[in-house]
Amino acid sequence: MQALGNVRILGDDGFLDGHAVLVAGGRIEAVLPDDHPRVRAAERVDLGGGVLLPGFIDLQVNGGGGVLFNNAPDADAVAAIARAHRRFGTTALLPTLISDDLETMRRAVAAVRAAIAAGAPGVLGIHLEGPYLAPARKGTHDATKFRVPDAGEIALATSLDNGPTLITLAPERVPADAIRAFVARGAIVFAGHTAGSYEDIRAGLEAGVRGFTHLYNAMSPLQGREPGAVGAALEDRDSWCGIIVDGVHVHPASLRVALAAKPRGKVFLVTDAMPPVGADDPRYVLYGETITAVDGVVRNAAGALAGSALDMATAVRNAVRMLGLPLEEAARMASLYPAQCLGIDDRYGRIAAGGRADLVLLDDALGVVATWIGGARG
Repeated sequence: MQALGNVRILGDDGFLDGHAVLVAGGRIEAVLPDDHPRVRAAERVDLGGGVLLPGFIDLQVNGGGGVLFNNAPDADAVAAIARAHRRFGTTALLPTLISDDLETMRRAVAAVRAAIAAGAPGVLGIHLEGPYLAPARKGTHDATKFRVPDAGEIALATSLDNGPTLITLAPERVPADAIRAFVARGAIVFAGHTAGSYEDIRAGLEAGVRGFTHLYNAMSPLQGREPGAVGAALEDRDSWCGIIVDGVHVHPASLRVALAAKPRGKVFLVTDAMPPVGADDPRYVLYGETITAVDGVVRNAAGALAGSALDMATAVRNAVRMLGLPLEEAARMASLYPAQCLGIDDRYGRIAAGGRADLVLLDDALGVVATWIGGARG
């Protein structure tokens, strides 16, 4: 058993000083004072006075390490994406497939299933962002891939049997019965890339939509006489909202409005990351078009934002510096809240007895020093 000490620990009730985290068998055994007999009896690991947080959980990762999931839907690519993001504190993620054909979707689900079965560190489940989206809010998605799911495709999209599935769709483009079918088969359904009216979104929520993908981006805006998807998201007390905090996708003031409107814990951080994250090459190919990240901003030839070059550690720093959040809250937006969204917070997103030993150590500048996935340091 190891005792991770000389560190400030984010526990359930706030930061703890003078404590250590006991880790054994990939799990957190306890968080105890430094002078506790169990701590003294364990192998001491001095963490140098940093900050120990729950490992970050990213529910929207299109790529990393020079790999785009759509272009390489296989288990090796999934593992490579997870490795690239681990250096930025992400210890669990959903590889995200943007709108594509049926065969690519089939290969993507199989790839994630195989990666999880092989124990690829950090691979949690899958996010299918489309192809059930609205052409008017397509962003960088290829609208020729868009379609309405039939029973066979619903079965395929929900066929991952060893991890969670998140599906982003436009509620006005998908019949309510299909949304209910996705939910009945265990998927978590989010609204995104939607031109739907407030009423459309409310109908989607009633059918089982549980959240919103990259709030504000690629959705009908809040206006005085038409609340749109954004208005429905901000009004609803139960739904979740992922946000991209890079200072480009959404103005910080708009994000602060969302945080003020939603109950605490219902807004979490995502990166929407593309292959340049964790890679030396700023270029990648999407739908046959070469796209280059310039000054951390990723746009296609038409000027549409094409994902991001954001990593989760930077998102946490931005939440502190751009949004004025305490580190404690920014960290939970990157760990506990996405875990709660997926319903896995009994094992993930907390530094507490019984949880997985998925951890990230930060220095005083909030840079990543080390990570642990299942108790293994990397």
